[in-house]
Amino acid sequence: MGDNPIYQQIVSQRGRLETLIAKIPGFKGYHEMNARREADRLLRDHLAGEIERCVTQFSRIENKILDAGGLKHMSRTRAVKSRLQSYAEQVSTAAPKYAGMFAEVKIGTDELDRIYAFDEAQFRYVTRFEDALDALEAAVKAGGDFEAELEAVAAAADEASDAFQLRDDEILQLSEKL
Repeated sequence: MGDNPIYQQIVSQRGRLETLIAKIPGFKGYHEMNARREADRLLRDHLAGEIERCVTQFSRIENKILDAGGLKHMSRTRAVKSRLQSYAEQVSTAAPKYAGMFAEVKIGTDELDRIYAFDEAQFRYVTRFEDALDALEAAVKAGGDFEAELEAVAAAADEASDAFQLRDDEILQLSEKL
């Protein structure tokens, strides 16, 4: 996993826990052993909500494309929307995987920092979605070619999904080490 470019990017862009916490209204207690499951659920629920907001924005853009006579793009826009929705479901339905383990085994700061880096990366992907969706909407509004912007949304969805899977893999590897 260490050779994976997405993994390297996420780990190299670690932020402080405060940066992560500042992004979620009402988020507290992530360091407390008894609050880990609740904190993880709150984090994923908030993230899933942000992703759903992006899916809704994409649906509005898709409707503009189709209303403007872009029926030839229908299958591609549906595929991209499906990727976004799949990622949202992946995040919202993921089991904490580590909640029970942390209750019994204390892990170190380095391990927690790696998990936090993955969590923070998911919010960077939301920002990337927002930027890509804004660019797509501007291209559609301008009436020009928007294939590159549509592909940027699809690529962001794929990479975010891969990064979320890497987070799960990191947690599972951590549990095997402990």
